[in-house]
Amino acid sequence: MNENSISNVQNPPCVLCQRTDDCPEKYGEKRIYETCNLAVHYYCLLMSSGIWQRGEEDEGFYGFLINDIRKEVNRAAKLKCNICKKKGASIGCVMPKCKRSYHFPCGVQRECIFQFMEDFRSYCWDHRPVQKLPPGESRGSSQCTICLEFVEHLPQYNILKSPCCKNAWFHRDCLQYQALSAGVFFFRCTVCNNKDKFQKEMLRLGIHIPEKDASWELEENAYQDLLQCYEHCDIRRCLCRNGRDYNEPDSEWEIKRCQYCGSRGTHLACSSIQSWEQNWECSECRSIFAKSGNYQNQQKRSLATSEKIEGNGCLDEPSPKCPRQSPGPQHSFLLRFTPSRSPKVLCQNNLTPCSRLDHPASNRMVMSISPLISSSSRIQSVRKKQLRMQRKEVSNILNELRLQINAKTTRLNINVDDIWSSALKGFRGRNFNPASTIEINFTNLKGRLKTDTICGSKHDFFQLLMLHLQNSSLFEGSSLKNLSLDSQALKENLYYEAGKMIAVSLVHGGPAPGFFSKTLFNCLVYGPENVKPTVEDVTDVDVAQTIKMIKSSKTLANLKSTISECYDYLTAAGCVRPVMTLYDKNALVNDLLIYQVIKRIISPFESFKQGLKTLGVLEKIQIHPDAFSSILCHKPERLSAELLGDLFTIHCSSHVNNAKGIDYWMGYLQDVECGESAATLEDILVFATGNTSIPPIGFEPKPSVKFLNIKFPVGKRHLNCLEIPITKEYEKFKNTMDFTIKRTLRLERE
Repeated sequence: MNENSISNVQNPPCVLCQRTDDCPEKYGEKRIYETCNLAVHYYCLLMSSGIWQRGEEDEGFYGFLINDIRKEVNRAAKLKCNICKKKGASIGCVMPKCKRSYHFPCGVQRECIFQFMEDFRSYCWDHRPVQKLPPGESRGSSQCTICLEFVEHLPQYNILKSPCCKNAWFHRDCLQYQALSAGVFFFRCTVCNNKDKFQKEMLRLGIHIPEKDASWELEENAYQDLLQCYEHCDIRRCLCRNGRDYNEPDSEWEIKRCQYCGSRGTHLACSSIQSWEQNWECSECRSIFAKSGNYQNQQKRSLATSEKIEGNGCLDEPSPKCPRQSPGPQHSFLLRFTPSRSPKVLCQNNLTPCSRLDHPASNRMVMSISPLISSSSRIQSVRKKQLRMQRKEVSNILNELRLQINAKTTRLNINVDDIWSSALKGFRGRNFNPASTIEINFTNLKGRLKTDTICGSKHDFFQLLMLHLQNSSLFEGSSLKNLSLDSQALKENLYYEAGKMIAVSLVHGGPAPGFFSKTLFNCLVYGPENVKPTVEDVTDVDVAQTIKMIKSSKTLANLKSTISECYDYLTAAGCVRPVMTLYDKNALVNDLLIYQVIKRIISPFESFKQGLKTLGVLEKIQIHPDAFSSILCHKPERLSAELLGDLFTIHCSSHVNNAKGIDYWMGYLQDVECGESAATLEDILVFATGNTSIPPIGFEPKPSVKFLNIKFPVGKRHLNCLEIPITKEYEKFKNTMDFTIKRTLRLERE
């Protein structure tokens, strides 16, 4: 057997201190070398005055060679311990005139100080470093912020004071156990989280801080349970043929959890949920809300839902008691909206804007319904106008950044089956330059290429990429997300790549993410040290519940009981603080929120922030926070007849009846919005531009509509132009538009 082999069969005494104790917390690791008839404590070796680590870490006992250990034993055999009076005292006081020698366990018993740093000095009980009370500070008592038992404000060997907090006092044993558990990376002041100053003082006072990761980080699969999500459809009549446990992301069979309890779920299709962003509550939570009579929260949730529907300042849906009027051109009422201005019209002769009043008026009846608008709709309308103004400002800013893009082309080969991996490979490519024009080559399932000659594929790529990021492990949360802590992603630098992809998408005409939480956005703009997170930012259900329990404590006894129950978590988070009054809970809650939402993910945040600096995007975000908040923290505005009417500039022609064309075009948009057409507003936008939504940077060139004597509509995507036929009757016009648009898009998908 090799002399470095370790055996636990026997328990011989340590050759230096002559004790058989095997207590790693007190004396360090104990190793037994059978072939050498040798056993030794690690701390006894570290503190011995006549031995040095001359080997590598894997040689001997962490660098202490066996021959050197024997020599030190022989040297110490001549020295008598000043405490137990036995031979073998290998440790001496470093003070020049002090001749005291002692064994390590004897020194601990006699309250000597051993400094586990630099050259590992030792001080006897007369010369050990001590803390002093600041002048004018009165003596008293407070709780040890680790064990919560009272300690006297009197610096001595067993009671230590924090160097960074005035009223933070600790038991030495409490600090030592915490240091051994937390390691050098997580050991810090439990009150203010100071690390450098705190560790320096504790090392001076003899606290051993091992150079290792925290014990809770070393436990295998320690956090495995936290990665499990509830995936079961609890609706009484589940429609999924594959069973209640079937979950297919990004489809109607994706399982959505209750937004309140998270312990019930439903397939999107089983509850008629149109999109993932739509909230859902289980029957149990809904009944609790109903019994509590908390109608105010219900009203707020209804308002949030209406914001997602994004009405137009007027009635979004006709009353069920009133028949819906047809928006046909001859005798319709515009119930959906009344345009505040006429559509943009350009005369073909001089390309100057001309008012719709210049053309013969149609017999369309327009009824204003503004008196019927509720106060909530008015607030929603004002908010929508603000968002539109902010998005217009963002468009101007991004167009300035787009001036950096040069004519040199960078081609990305994107596999539709694995968007993320192929995008990551492209962005990390040696020849990739974010300032070059990006061309997308889509590889479909059959291996064929769908290149950027089909306009809109670049937008489709960025849209799929943003959707992947939203649902990836890099972010956490329901609809609005914060950064998560994914150690593997951090190791692979994926947070940086995510920030870079978002910046490139914004400048190259792609969509914005639209899922940033206010907390994440404010951290990017103002710095994480100036942001106060809320309980809603905490996605861990158990942690959120702990914080809520602390926050809702009504008495000091109840608060202390709650703290005691979650003490392990508070210690791990470095948030243990003295609690003397009920008001101390506010500071504790604030500490927990800052740790859980900000400090815990500071490394991913800094990496993500560096990625967003690509093409100068982060700098613009910080200069124009209100404007960029409209696209980073909000979903794109839902398409409406009014929005498309404003988006497309109408080019008048001298060869057709432009008044009829405008009337047909606006009436068709109304029919599509009301659901009385086979096509959708999104179909119209895709048919004309190739994009499913309006990008934050806008379109180049600007979308336009032309009225021509043709049989079928034509979408010229390279010009963002929609050429529309003029027919004798509106119904024929409508049917022609529906047929051509739906057929064209269906053929493209096939």
